[in-house]
Amino acid sequence: MGVLLAAVVLLSPALRADEDAGQMISSVAATELVVLSWGGAYERAQRQALFEPFTAATDIPVRVQQYDGGIGDLRQAVAEGRVPWDVIDMTRSQAKEACGENLLQPLSWSLLAPAPDGSPAQRDFIEGALGRCAITHSIFATVVAYRRDAFPGYRPTRIDDLFDQQRFPGPRALQRTPAVNLEWALLSYGVPRQELYQLLSTQRGLSLALERIAELEDLQWWEAGDTPVRLLAEKKVVMASGYNGRFFDAIVNRGLPIEILWDGQVQEHETWAIPQHAPHPDMARAFIRFATSSQRQVALAQLIPYGPSRHSATLQIGADSDGGVDMRLHIPTHPLNAERAVTQDDDWYASTYRRVSDYFHAALLEGEEKGLMLEGEEKGLMLEGEEQGSIDSPGAGRP
Repeated sequence: MGVLLAAVVLLSPALRADEDAGQMISSVAATELVVLSWGGAYERAQRQALFEPFTAATDIPVRVQQYDGGIGDLRQAVAEGRVPWDVIDMTRSQAKEACGENLLQPLSWSLLAPAPDGSPAQRDFIEGALGRCAITHSIFATVVAYRRDAFPGYRPTRIDDLFDQQRFPGPRALQRTPAVNLEWALLSYGVPRQELYQLLSTQRGLSLALERIAELEDLQWWEAGDTPVRLLAEKKVVMASGYNGRFFDAIVNRGLPIEILWDGQVQEHETWAIPQHAPHPDMARAFIRFATSSQRQVALAQLIPYGPSRHSATLQIGADSDGGVDMRLHIPTHPLNAERAVTQDDDWYASTYRRVSDYFHAALLEGEEKGLMLEGEEKGLMLEGEEQGSIDSPGAGRP
């Protein structure tokens, strides 16, 4: 069965749409496809735009498991030869790290569907979307959101305001990872975006960034992607970092009184990858072809505002399913939102992350000894089950 499926998917240049792909693979006997993804509003959108249509087109059920990022579990599963997932939704930085460790299967770009006008996929995907082991499907951003009622008469407008607790008093929440926090800390000093990673490659740059973060009072750390929304909703913090799609969902679908601060947003690619020893690699490749088609990318972007990785899909984004929200205005790559965006340097993190993580953890532990509080924990305590140096990936906890 697997050989037949691979031949159908990889040797059929005439496949031009996800519906066509669904018809071509519908003759394959159904079994289960296991996808590792991120939960929350993001997964709900994926179910509606990707998983349920894939099942409808192929009769192949999709079972979703959740994680908060990192490749530690993948590393262990591959080493033991018992990998439970067929497809993993992972950040590009994670994928590069995992690919370098031979934890992922190489992917042929020929598996990708052409654009609706017949243009080859390689001309339709944005630059950098096609990797050796992973295919970018969306562009997401880590941003700061704040409660509108926290600062009557004025509001934060610059990423610097995250660190200004005199003008904008109140607790903050940041993701428990050096990625993004270091970039924002240096931006607050006025460091140009183009020089961030050059400066972070020096001891002085890292120290400056960590000192800025350590200055924050009433700081809570989060790991799961839904946590910052909850902290803002419960008024436990007034500003929090998080993923633009989840904040959008909280504003539009839950009516929470929060706003997104686009200044300094850090963009990253989200990819599909197939782990080594995946139980159904041919089916996984069929799913990636389906999920990265222009039609499916548009369907996802109209449910949650992550930017498509195909030019043809970006051009088709319009109102959401209810017709009330122009989704183009809410994706990170829209010119109005991306004016001062930072693109995360995946190669820099891939080559330096262990050293950077060590510095971050050392500063974090020092801060905890001074009284920084982890969410749900007493002051000065580590999260349950964690040890120093346990962060193993720059993309932990996305998107």
